Amino acid sequence: MLPSDAVKEIERRIGYTFSDKSLLTACFTHSSYANEHGTESNERLEFLGDALLGFFAAEKLYGEGGDEGQMTFRRQELVSERPLRECIERAGLDGFLLHAGKEVPGGKAVSSLFEALVAGIYLDGGIEKARAFAEKMLGPVSQDAGDVRNYKGELQEFLQARGLEKAVYRVALREGAPHMPTFTVEASAAGQSALGRGGSKAAAEKQAAKALLIRLQQAGEF
Repeated sequence: MLPSDAVKEIERRIGYTFSDKSLLTACFTHSSYANEHGTESNERLEFLGDALLGFFAAEKLYGEGGDEGQMTFRRQELVSERPLRECIERAGLDGFLLHAGKEVPGGKAVSSLFEALVAGIYLDGGIEKARAFAEKMLGPVSQDAGDVRNYKGELQEFLQARGLEKAVYRVALREGAPHMPTFTVEASAAGQSALGRGGSKAAAEKQAAKALLIRLQQAGEF
């Protein structure tokens, strides 16, 4: 079981208080820990949470319009492994994962924790609570997902075609609550620079690349 102080901190960070604390513990139980201690892992919760997230994303995107291809691409942007993992890491929830061995599981294990939490909240408090949690955590990602162009790739192609060195990105500022920060990233290339903001470093880099690409194109020197 998770210690009581850990439970309180997790609930504070996710903005939801579980009635069934054992369900919360199940959300944070990696298969390695479950196998070692003879308990159930979060894999079944992950399965349910994946379906719920897909539904929430499809519902939201349907309401916003767009054709099937656009909606499918944006749904993948919202609920794929990377954004889910970034949300968990941004909130510092991966540090509470129960696991066996010294090495903390990463990658899919972290994104699966997000899916398990969605399912756990759904089972504990209903679909509206689960939807509210998903929207709160994925809010910054959702804001960045509307524009599907690969601006970092376009910027790189622009620079490469002109024999210029690739762009350099650095985090200029991180602000906001620990569970939902906003990043400001500076992109620099060809003696120019531009800033971008987003709910993750990747999203901020994308916006910075977009701004820098536009600046370089408008400069007319290249």
